[in-house]
Amino acid sequence: MSQQRYLAERLNADFGLYLSASAPLAQAQSEWQRIEVFDNPQFGRVMRIDDVFMTSERDEFFYHEPMVHLPAIAHPGVRSALVVGGGDGGAAEELLKLPGMERVVLAELDGQVIAMARQWLGEIHRGAFDDARLEVRLGDARLFLGQTEERFDQIILDLTDPFGPAVELYTVEFYESCRRALNPGGVVSLHLGSPVHLPGSIARIAASVRAVFPVFRPYLQYVPLYGTLWCMGMASDSTDPALLTAAQVDERIAARGIGELQLYNGAMHQALLAQPNFLQAILAQPAQPLHSGDSIDEVRDPSELPDIHITAG
Repeated sequence: MSQQRYLAERLNADFGLYLSASAPLAQAQSEWQRIEVFDNPQFGRVMRIDDVFMTSERDEFFYHEPMVHLPAIAHPGVRSALVVGGGDGGAAEELLKLPGMERVVLAELDGQVIAMARQWLGEIHRGAFDDARLEVRLGDARLFLGQTEERFDQIILDLTDPFGPAVELYTVEFYESCRRALNPGGVVSLHLGSPVHLPGSIARIAASVRAVFPVFRPYLQYVPLYGTLWCMGMASDSTDPALLTAAQVDERIAARGIGELQLYNGAMHQALLAQPNFLQAILAQPAQPLHSGDSIDEVRDPSELPDIHITAG
């Protein structure tokens, strides 16, 4: 009888989660990272990158729908969008539900993530990679945004956590590049991490966004695969999702014919934007914006944390 395999992710030195896992369905060591796809009875197929659980078939909507639709519904009508990261195709799939969407650019560093997602995560991307409106750009998104003359109505920063080289995608300088690439009234969404175990990093990322954008609205969502509350944010030069009532959101969803939503609706729009007192306190604390070359001491590469052993029973 084969022994059950378990995989653990340490969120910090004192907190984490584990999943049972099948033998790897696929695994690769790309130029930048280790990628694995496996099956789990709770979540279905799961993608893990550098020992961090990234996305799964059965819970991806907890993350992708708020990241895409809360900013999109606040906008008068998104026609062009850029996804930075997002190699699993989940954010692109949600964007392609929007009526009037003419073009989605997916700027992903690692083509191996896309290749594995195309083959193994069809329930997440749902054929988005074969949609003629999707254009994949492989390479460093900082260079792309720093050089492009293109403009977008919506940008989604679907990134790995802010440690190592990825920190550069959470800086004032990078957000300035994003603002330059937005059309007037354009919207950008990002994740800030968990207020449960990384409150300091949320404060610094929020300060960085606020240094660039006049409108910044953080919002909260529990993501089962991440094992904790997750903070996201939307920023713009002028578009404010907090001005919409629940009824207005539902009216826009219906008028635009956006279907197959498992989480997002008018009531959820309001709930996402509601800030509990502890999050208000985190966001109110003084924090230094991140600039190129900075790091966030609180966010650690999981490989730097001590090994742990899971005992079943």
